[in-house]
Amino acid sequence: MPRPIRATISAGALAHNLRIARTHAGRARIWAVIKANAYGHGLERAARALGAADGFAVLDFAEAERLRRAGVTQPILMLEGIFTATDVPLLNEYALTPVIHHPRQIELLGALARPVDVYFKVNSGMNRLGFTTANAQAGYQALRAHPRVNTVTLMTHFADADGATGVSAQLERFAALTEAFSGPRSLANSAALVRFPETHADWVRPGIMLYGCSPFADRSAEALGLKPAMTLASEIIATQELARGEGVGYGLGYRAEREMRIGVVACGYADGYPRHAGAGTPVLVNARRTRVVGRVSMDRSRPPPARSATSSSARLRRASPS
Repeated sequence: MPRPIRATISAGALAHNLRIARTHAGRARIWAVIKANAYGHGLERAARALGAADGFAVLDFAEAERLRRAGVTQPILMLEGIFTATDVPLLNEYALTPVIHHPRQIELLGALARPVDVYFKVNSGMNRLGFTTANAQAGYQALRAHPRVNTVTLMTHFADADGATGVSAQLERFAALTEAFSGPRSLANSAALVRFPETHADWVRPGIMLYGCSPFADRSAEALGLKPAMTLASEIIATQELARGEGVGYGLGYRAEREMRIGVVACGYADGYPRHAGAGTPVLVNARRTRVVGRVSMDRSRPPPARSATSSSARLRRASPS
């Protein structure tokens, strides 16, 4: 028999969170970021729920193919562009828009059968991907002159839109690097979309907020009007009675402050529940809020159970509003 674990995905929550993103975006169009199997929520399922998005953004060409075969007609943005020459024909076959972040990718575009729209990524301070002061001018001019390129949209990514640094320094660098360039712009991730209206430009790229998570450490998803898209549920399969001072789990990192009963839930980090979810992480048992105690094991976690332990069920939220 399978273990009693199930993940429930709310299409309604996904659609609601997209509407919240839309209220922040103003006139900007929205790329719904559904990379990595829609953050684990299921690619096709998320695409259906987020069908009101103006386009979808992924990393993997296999995911782009799945979207087209599922009937998705919106534009699809390949966030890391093309990796090898074998990817190039797929841009035409599936009508994909690649992000160009390296000169080598411009060379590969010569193998295209038909022109495509592209995004030109500028490294404004994230220092991960993108053209810099040294090669941005040459890269942009090469794309504009390329016979296999239609429109060029300018793009960057913020490193600390959710933190104290903010976006002002990166915005200034982006403006300086692209001052002589024309074309639409795409700048804002989830945090910038919510926090910095000056970054909205022509296209925004919300990701984590679509799944009901706040991009901010000091602002809850609930405060932002977001709804959790996934609920992970399992059952209590055993209980233990602890005396005051007794430890729980590997490393005995939690000590009982008093006599207490704990439940052992059939769910651990092998099931995708974070190993680093520490003591105090919220859990619902029979609709009553309790918490994790001790270190999460590979296939078990431990909340103090609510009343009738033999029939208790535990709900462990992956995308919680807190």
